[in-house]
Amino acid sequence: MDRILDYKVSLCEDGMTVLHFLRAKGFSRHILTSMKPDKKALTLNGGKAGGNTVLHTGDVLHVRILETGSCEGIVPTEMDLSVLYEDEDIFVLNKASNLPVHPSIGNYENTLANGIESYFRSRNLICPFRCINRLDRDTSGALILAKNALSAAILSAQMRNREIRRTYLAIVQGIAPKKGTVSAPIGRKDGSVMERQVDFDHGETAVTHFQRLAVSDNYSLLELHLETGRTHQIRIHMGYIGHPLPADYLYNPVYDRFSRQPLHSYQLDFRHPLTGKQMCITAPVPGDLYDSFRK
Repeated sequence: MDRILDYKVSLCEDGMTVLHFLRAKGFSRHILTSMKPDKKALTLNGGKAGGNTVLHTGDVLHVRILETGSCEGIVPTEMDLSVLYEDEDIFVLNKASNLPVHPSIGNYENTLANGIESYFRSRNLICPFRCINRLDRDTSGALILAKNALSAAILSAQMRNREIRRTYLAIVQGIAPKKGTVSAPIGRKDGSVMERQVDFDHGETAVTHFQRLAVSDNYSLLELHLETGRTHQIRIHMGYIGHPLPADYLYNPVYDRFSRQPLHSYQLDFRHPLTGKQMCITAPVPGDLYDSFRK
């Protein structure tokens, strides 16, 4: 969606060029390039401004970012969405389990992207699907979407710099240690498009911290924090230390107690991309996980 911002130049920003100022605010090269055709993208104190214009204390820089992304190819599908937080920059929801995030072969109209497209269209908003933290199909919980290009650029940078703290809850087989850290690189499994494995020769760095919260029969409830965000990281790391998630159709298809892998994105801690306010958003634990663990 379009975004209009007014910045008042502070004393410490005096002497900056407009380009330097905007880059410091998180404007990516792609956004700055997309703004060039719009003659009203930048105004300074009501007059014209360019990238090399020098700013002074008290100046007001008016910035207009027009939406250039596309929603084409995503079919709107009405679905119930559990919204945890929404403003004009971000949209955080509690994703249901058994729900793919992106359309793919065989999943053209039944994904979260389809539901989000329907939600925004019903509110006359043009918001291309910009997902910040990825969740697997069977993983439930908190998921951040950016509603405009600038918030997407800033949040993506936070992800790259490991500034978004992600807390997961998982139920694993066996009595796990009270706490620990798994540092084991993860790579694609030979001959498979989807499966991953611990691979010390060719894998990418992956670090998972965990703490045991409770035990029920021969299952452990864990709280986990990710330093990295590799595909299937928690599932691979827990299996690697001998405590796999049950009901994992790829790595441990044991369905005697759980109908889906018990993994939930419980909490996200991050800075709001535009206001800088510290955000802490929690997604309630689904009843199916709680009930199955307490059987």
